[in-house]
Amino acid sequence: VKPMTPRCTVPKAVPVGKSASLHCHENEGFPKSTYSWYRNSEPLSPDTKSNSRFQNSSYTVNPTTGTLVFHAVHKGDTGRYSCIATNDAGFAKCEEQEMEV
Repeated sequence: VKPMTPRCTVPKAVPVGKSASLHCHENEGFPKSTYSWYRNSEPLSPDTKSNSRFQNSSYTVNPTTGTLVFHAVHKGDTGRYSCIATNDAGFAKCEEQEMEV
């Protein structure tokens, strides 16, 4: 079963240096969906250590729960965030939401 449009929760504004949690979830898809996050339409790598572009990033993505956690946000984390739920039957994307740091 193709995933439904996921419900995304993105904080509107976060003070520099604070932590922020972004959530993405849908429960219609079967098999269970995996989640990937995008900032300004660019995919956020779930593996920040192996990708040099993301080495200074202080976030972790959990593809199973759809949670994106910033441990300490900085100005560069400002942007439009969206999430895609994917399974064998297809994918669905939530609306982009702005997060300001």
